[in-house]
Amino acid sequence: MAHVIAKSGSEPCAAIKPSDILAGRDARAKTPSQSKGFLVVMRAMYQWAVVAGHVEDDPTIGIKNLPKAKTSGFPVWSEDDVDRYQARWPLGTKERVWLDVLLYTGLRRGDAVTLGRQHVRNGVATLRTEKSQGTMTVTLPILPVLAATIAAGPCADLAFICGASGKRLTKESFGNLFRDACDKGGVAGKSAHGLRKAGATRAADNGATVTELEAIFGWSGGGMAALYTRAADRKRASLRAMSMMERTAEEHSMCPPTDKVGTPERNAE
Repeated sequence: MAHVIAKSGSEPCAAIKPSDILAGRDARAKTPSQSKGFLVVMRAMYQWAVVAGHVEDDPTIGIKNLPKAKTSGFPVWSEDDVDRYQARWPLGTKERVWLDVLLYTGLRRGDAVTLGRQHVRNGVATLRTEKSQGTMTVTLPILPVLAATIAAGPCADLAFICGASGKRLTKESFGNLFRDACDKGGVAGKSAHGLRKAGATRAADNGATVTELEAIFGWSGGGMAALYTRAADRKRASLRAMSMMERTAEEHSMCPPTDKVGTPERNAE
């Protein structure tokens, strides 16, 4: 509102037209959050103004937010990224616990910081997810690689992930600390959510179905899981198809036969 008042504070509210609202929205296009915020505030103000009798028309009616730019979201970790991080943070460091809890459970950051021994029975962790407000339950076997990391620690009393003081972390503070650990581990720009993507990619590449991915990652509806299974299927199909191309090339090869040392056989004179 301060920005709007500074620019147009002397204009009567009734004089503002839809074209003015559009211009204000588009002027903030380089900062999408500001563009959206501008429209939200203007719409709320004019809805109130119409009801209160200050204006007859609402110039925000029909004005939509700018379309979101298409991005791939948080960058996924590569296997090289995982190797570099592990080389910097070996077993016995809290930073290694952070990585392995995220990678080998597939949990979101908010759930990962709450996971602890109280959730594990007979080697299987059961947890109600934060994003679902507790309506979605995930059941996750503690894999041997993760069990070894947890045994090496350090861990908090009621959470595997802990900070320097050995106490539990909020998801916000953990996000900041994990980002710093990534920077120091040679994987700058990567995040906890990108590691969740890496886990989903690993599972899909090794044959996990849509149903199995949804069970692991707490998804529903099939859409998100299908993104990973489609990518894995395309990768496997490409590898099979390329081997077929190679076989056909061998059958129709025009290359002369070679002798034992790899040079063309000479015709007997």
